[in-house]
Amino acid sequence: MSGRDPDRRKALLDAADRVILREGPEASMAAIAAEAGITKPILYRHFGDKSGLYEALADRHVRKVIAQLRPGFAEAASDLRGRARTTITVYLDLISANRNLYRFLFHRASAEDTRMRSHMTALVRSLGEELGGVLTAGRVVPEPVRAQVLGHAFVGMVQTTGDWWLEHPEVDRAEVVEGLVDVIVAAVSHRSGRAS
Repeated sequence: MSGRDPDRRKALLDAADRVILREGPEASMAAIAAEAGITKPILYRHFGDKSGLYEALADRHVRKVIAQLRPGFAEAASDLRGRARTTITVYLDLISANRNLYRFLFHRASAEDTRMRSHMTALVRSLGEELGGVLTAGRVVPEPVRAQVLGHAFVGMVQTTGDWWLEHPEVDRAEVVEGLVDVIVAAVSHRSGRAS
């Protein structure tokens, strides 16, 4: 929100992070406000409303995740299998290390707030578009439309599989990564004739 002190806003988001880390996806707005030493209406006033707080948390964390995935996308010296493996491993490491925050943003906040759901969808969609662009630019998938289809498919597949994996800690991460990598390499190789 314009006119608000950015340091105060950061402190409020830090308080929200601490509560979500401690209490998980069921963290209440009252607990976040208490952690920050303010009331719920004052907390909302800093972000416009509850949706604004959710969106600020999403922007803070989802954009950080996307920034950490970019180097794996752009690793031109690596083959497709290596790039996919690096990117998927980074993603799974990030969501497993921040499980409560991931569940808060993707399950709770997105489920209870339509504006937040739209915001999260836009962030994920932008990652799919970016990946599609990388596939085309690197001539991994020379047809731009097919590259976009695959970029969105890969992002959705990895996100959904990561969500499943968080619920199945008995499954070895390396097995999940290699299964996803196999699908990506097969999809790219299928019509392009490229080898892994």
